[in-house]
Amino acid sequence: MGQNIDNTKISIIIPTLNEAANIKQAIFTTQPSTNIEVIVVDAGSQDDTVAIADSLGVKVISSIPGRAMQMNAGAMVASGEILLFLHADTRLPIGFDEMIRTALQQPRVVAGAFTLQIDTTLLGLRLVEWGVKWRSRLFQMPYGDQAIFITTELFKEIGCFPEIPIMEDFELIQRLKRIGKIAIVSVSVITSSRRWLQKGVFTTTLINQIVVIAYLFGVPPAQLRNLYRQGFQHNRNF
Repeated sequence: MGQNIDNTKISIIIPTLNEAANIKQAIFTTQPSTNIEVIVVDAGSQDDTVAIADSLGVKVISSIPGRAMQMNAGAMVASGEILLFLHADTRLPIGFDEMIRTALQQPRVVAGAFTLQIDTTLLGLRLVEWGVKWRSRLFQMPYGDQAIFITTELFKEIGCFPEIPIMEDFELIQRLKRIGKIAIVSVSVITSSRRWLQKGVFTTTLINQIVVIAYLFGVPPAQLRNLYRQGFQHNRNF
């Protein structure tokens, strides 16, 4: 928070489960950059995810399934002073490393994330992007697909990601909002449209909102995960 971190090391943590179609592109977008490490945390992929990551020279570790557990496992072996949590189907912008260091030096900033762009031309998803932009800026509520970043010291102080089966990013940001400001970088990360295209933009958005509201009303995360899985039958690690 406001400290001089011009050349601090950034550890990029990518949780994976059967992400062979996406992992190479995600890793490629971490380069070129300065003073970073990439850690892929795999939860037992049955495809070529691990082989691809190994071939690109990044660190690969194994974890039990569950995005929160995987990201925490990556954080525990990270050597950087800053942690960047990147979904395997999300691509970073050029210069992301300097943007992160700059954002974390702003007064009262405790963490941050990027603006969201979805890789499709569908008009409905332009509306989703618009909604995410204003949710992030007005309510300080970015989600995990916006590439959340935070100092390692603070991440450990607040107890890491809560190891719940869903909504771990939402809960982390809620904790952080109580102690400081969440910076939203104006440049976008680009994320896959696959989960919106599978069920349709309206249905996907509706399910997402139902899950958030149910969580706020105290529905247990395990039940929310079952609801989410019923809506999205795919191999992502929720």
